[in-house]
Amino acid sequence: MSSRVYVLAQFKPKEGKEAALFEVLKALEPDAYREEGCVQYRVTRQIVHPSATNNEYTIVFNEIWQDAAAWSAHGRRKQIQQFFETQVQADTGLVEDAIVTAYTDESADFDAPVFE
Repeated sequence: MSSRVYVLAQFKPKEGKEAALFEVLKALEPDAYREEGCVQYRVTRQIVHPSATNNEYTIVFNEIWQDAAAWSAHGRRKQIQQFFETQVQADTGLVEDAIVTAYTDESADFDAPVFE
């Protein structure tokens, strides 16, 4: 178990904007890898496969951060804030909707005392 934070940032592009959005997100990767605490920061796009279910959120960032503080620092970067302002929140942006979820590999009671 670790203090790592696993993040899935899922994006539903506006109609006809998937390729453009993928390129905008791809451009965020190099700087993220320079951030302290960034273990993985990879943008991926959905493919059709018989073993997979497709959905409208066709672009996903798969992120791993050393800890919650590193992920929080990432979210405070101007580049990331600007992306959300211009592409997610603005009517002129490429994103119809976004879902960002964070996960841990620790159980809910990992630090509970053990009684015998």
